[in-house]
Amino acid sequence: MDTPTLPRLAVTAGEPAGVGPELLARLAASDVAADLVAVTDRDLLARAASACGLVLDIVDDDGTRIATRPAGRIRIRHVALGATERFGEPDPRNARHVLAMLALAADGCLAGDFDAVVTGPVQKSSINEGGVAFIGHTEFFAERAAADVVMMLASPELRVTLATTHLPLSAVPAAVTPALLERTLRIVAGSLSSHFGIARPRIAVLGLNPHAGEGGHMGREEIDTIIPLLDRLRDDGMDLLGPLPADTAFVPAMRARYDAVLAMYHDQALPVLKSEAFDRTVNVTLGLPFIRTSVDHGTALDLAGTGKADPASLFAATRLAIDLARHRITT
Repeated sequence: MDTPTLPRLAVTAGEPAGVGPELLARLAASDVAADLVAVTDRDLLARAASACGLVLDIVDDDGTRIATRPAGRIRIRHVALGATERFGEPDPRNARHVLAMLALAADGCLAGDFDAVVTGPVQKSSINEGGVAFIGHTEFFAERAAADVVMMLASPELRVTLATTHLPLSAVPAAVTPALLERTLRIVAGSLSSHFGIARPRIAVLGLNPHAGEGGHMGREEIDTIIPLLDRLRDDGMDLLGPLPADTAFVPAMRARYDAVLAMYHDQALPVLKSEAFDRTVNVTLGLPFIRTSVDHGTALDLAGTGKADPASLFAATRLAIDLARHRITT
């Protein structure tokens, strides 16, 4: 009988001047059950480990599958820095380094070399100052894989997806179209089935307006757009709840009725999730042909180099990637 191998996770270190390399060093020092492949500069990782008081066994990744990994050992795909990092001071000369890490990880997943990618936080402003137009990880991976994607924020207790992401509130009503909602709901339902193993996903859909429009007295988007679309998708066999008023959708009795929530805009649902599970919340990109999870925090430049940054979110992202990868491998 063959010995099961560990899931192979490409882990990108993110912004060299931020806390990402230190978080990666702490992950490598742990006994998490995965074949961790650091995608970063070898010397940067060693310096980050030193800042945390750790000594790592960093070895070149030869692509072979392994069944065990001792704590403190991590394999590496070396991506050279453009300029030596200075903690807390992002350098635009490292923009190409950051994008090269992401490209290597994504292409490795597409080729089957990795089972998932876990990403550390990046400094978008520094990448753009380096002469590269960059919106974010999600958009980069979507373009690399030629995929339609949806952002999910997941904790052990709650999964939230977004119809719109980083839009001004004034632009949200016009953006919430039947086409957008249908595309989003189909991606979410398909991913809950394929990634999370939920045979018949139940999705709660929030209304756009207070009290879900209250029969048109507080807005007509529910009547004119959301309800007709949900009725049509129900006719296609989707299990959809709503539109629900956002102020009662997250009470325990309601949560028991669904597997994920679709919110109409960024701040409609994420404050609920982050207030109760900030250090356990994971960013998951749905719709990609590979698994991608990420920390749900920024580069924390003020903590870089101190060795004090909390690795909880990276550990949560890694554990979820392992679970999703094992499900995909066995199905």
